[in-house]
Amino acid sequence: MSVPEQQPSPVISVRPVVLPAPTRGTDLQVRVTAPVSGTELPVVVFAHGFGGNMDMYAPLVEHWAAHGFTVLQPTHLDSRTLAVGPDDPRYPVIWRIRAADLTQLLDSMETIEAYVPGLAGRIDHERVAVAGHSWGGQTASLLLGARVLDADGTPGEDLSDPRVTAGVLLATTGTGGADLTPFAAEHFPFMSPSFAEMTTPALVVAGDQDTSPLSVRGPDWFTDPYHLSPGPKSLLTVFGGEHSLGGVPGHGVTETTDESPDRVALIQHVTTAYLRSVFNPDDPAWSQVDPGSLGRIESR
Repeated sequence: MSVPEQQPSPVISVRPVVLPAPTRGTDLQVRVTAPVSGTELPVVVFAHGFGGNMDMYAPLVEHWAAHGFTVLQPTHLDSRTLAVGPDDPRYPVIWRIRAADLTQLLDSMETIEAYVPGLAGRIDHERVAVAGHSWGGQTASLLLGARVLDADGTPGEDLSDPRVTAGVLLATTGTGGADLTPFAAEHFPFMSPSFAEMTTPALVVAGDQDTSPLSVRGPDWFTDPYHLSPGPKSLLTVFGGEHSLGGVPGHGVTETTDESPDRVALIQHVTTAYLRSVFNPDDPAWSQVDPGSLGRIESR
């Protein structure tokens, strides 16, 4: 692997920043991670996977912050820390509330900035990306322009946000319908995306050994956000990567079945290079990335 990078900087992390959310039923808790120095810091809003929380994904979040990004991590209602179950009236629309959580963070950046010591005035509100892993990837994709198909197959509400100018989608599920198992089709009807309207630039990251109990397809299911959306898009295929992509949800997370520091390092460096270059076209980092024997990159 060959990826050019600057020296990392010390970071500060503050949690919880609590944002009132009366219509949500539970206030929105956020973790903010940023470098201790620097100005005009781009923002990455990160959506966790099913059952996760704002304290996960340290391998990615801390790496991005150490290389010049402010990262905002909400705890969504499906988090195991909140215990919102199927008997809760909000449960059927959690997928939509997840997207609203990300939008609320964008609406609240000045409040968040003021809450974190030393961060006020250092965030660049014009350079914003969304990112997410697994279900969080689908959540992030909605702000990039993806739609959830209605029962009749027509694209549902447009939840995209013009403030978002880039995305990173990690192990993000593909199309629904006949591609879903009967269990997934019955219990997760929102898992039926259309990527035809996802026009915002994005990097899709997929493991070539990621097989899901939710789909009758193989690992190629997780490449749909790349192949079925308009460009410009890039795809990083992680060789040997399963759903945790080597361990991006966290150090020692029990769900990780394919623990690999090398794969995690690859994703750290490739995503950082992508974000650097997508926010600054004069930055050559992305054009110089070589994943070597760990993976493959393609773009269109």
